Amino acid sequence: MARIDLDLAHAYGANPQQDGDYALLPLKMSFADGGAYALLGPSGCGKTTMLNIISGLLTPSHGSVKFDDKDVTRTTPQERNIAQVFQFPVIYDTMTVAQNLAFPLRNRGVPEDRIKQRVGRIAEMLELSGQLNQRAAGLAADAKQKISLGRGLVREDVSAVLFDEPLTVIDPHLKWQLRRKLKQIHHDLKLTLIYVTHDQVEALTFADEVVVMTRGKAVQVGSAEALFERPAHTFVGHFIGSPGMNFLDCESSGGQLQMAGTRIDAPRPLPEGALKVGIRPEYLQLAPIYAKGAIPAKVTKLQDIGTYALLTAAANGVTLKARLGNGSEMPAVGDDIWLRVLDAHTCYYRNEELVA
Repeated sequence: MARIDLDLAHAYGANPQQDGDYALLPLKMSFADGGAYALLGPSGCGKTTMLNIISGLLTPSHGSVKFDDKDVTRTTPQERNIAQVFQFPVIYDTMTVAQNLAFPLRNRGVPEDRIKQRVGRIAEMLELSGQLNQRAAGLAADAKQKISLGRGLVREDVSAVLFDEPLTVIDPHLKWQLRRKLKQIHHDLKLTLIYVTHDQVEALTFADEVVVMTRGKAVQVGSAEALFERPAHTFVGHFIGSPGMNFLDCESSGGQLQMAGTRIDAPRPLPEGALKVGIRPEYLQLAPIYAKGAIPAKVTKLQDIGTYALLTAAANGVTLKARLGNGSEMPAVGDDIWLRVLDAHTCYYRNEELVA
C-alpha cells in the first residue's frame, strides 16, 4: 500500500485560459496509506479523470503524483503497482472463476500454494467459493463483476485498488451486500481503496473519507457526518442528503437577518451583507407562531414516505422541505405554519462557502 499525494491540474486541451478549460482545477490532496476513500459527484465533475491520473492511465497536464514521496507522474500503472476495477466486468470467459482470480498472481510468479490460499480467501469474502470451478462465460453479469472485484483485491502487494463505479451492473439488493463486503474487506486487508461513484449512499457507506467534486473542483473532503452536518460549500449541501439542504437568501445587518420577508435576530455574530442560510430537512421543524428563529410559510404538499412525512412549504416564494416524524401532529395542505430555520444545525454561507 502507499500514501498518495496529488499536486496537479488537468486540461484535455492545450493552453487552458479559464476554469471551464480544465477537467480538474488546481488541487492538492493526499490519500493515506490503508485509507478508504470515495470520489463523489455528478457526471462530468472530474472524478474519473482524477482516478485515471492516480492509476497512470492519464498523465496530468500540470503538476505531480507521488506515491510514498516518490514522483510517479510519468510512470505506467504497472510501475505504480495499481489494481483497477472498471464499471463493466473485465474477465476471461474461457477461464474458470478460480483461474480468473489467480491470473494477476500467476502473472507475477507467486508460488502456487500461496495463490491457492489467497484465491480461497478472496472467493470466500465475495461468496464465490461454490463457483470456483465454473467457467466465467456461463455466469450472470453480477457474478462476473464480483470476479472483477476479486481480481482487483487478490494481490497483497498493490499500492492501491481503484474502483470506477464498479457496482453499476449489479442488482440493487446485491449492490447493498457488496458495499458491506467491500467495507469488511477493507477492514480485514487494510488496502488503500479509492472508489468513484455518483451515488451518495454508496460513497457514504463505503468510505472513511469522501471527496465531493463539482466542475473539476474538490469542494470538500470529509466524513459522512461532516458532509451532512457542516457542508463546506452549498453544492455539498444540495448534493448530500435526500432531499438536499434548504437554502434561503438573506441579508445580515446590525445583528439581524432579513429572509423570506421576515426579520429575525441572528443567533451569533455573522458577517454583514448578503448570505445564504442552509438548514437540512431533518432539522427544519414546525414552530409556534412568531417563535424565535422561525418564519411563516404555507403548506403546498404533504407526502407519507412510511417512516416519515415529507412536508413541502412556500415561504415568501421560497420552497422549503421538512422531514417530520410520523408521531408529529401534521398540518394539512393549504395551512399557514411557522418553520424554525435558525438553530444549532443551521449553516451560513457567503459566496457559496461556509462561514466559519
